[in-house]
Amino acid sequence: MEIKVLGTGCSKCKATYQIIEKVIKENALDITLTKVEDIVEILNSGVMSTPAVLVDGKVRIKGHVPSESEIKQLFGI
Repeated sequence: MEIKVLGTGCSKCKATYQIIEKVIKENALDITLTKVEDIVEILNSGVMSTPAVLVDGKVRIKGHVPSESEIKQLFGI
């Protein structure tokens, strides 16, 4: 599974990345996590509000900081 956190580096984007990173580490998940801060790449993804979370190229969360339970549900745990 590949997860991308899209955001320009604001506090909400950083918090989203940290929550996802925490869930991955605590559950020893085999997930590739990357951060995308390039505004052109974000816009090319079709995202107009950040933070956004892409799972295998599909926008699954956008415009808010997800809770830990929301991330776990997204990962199926």
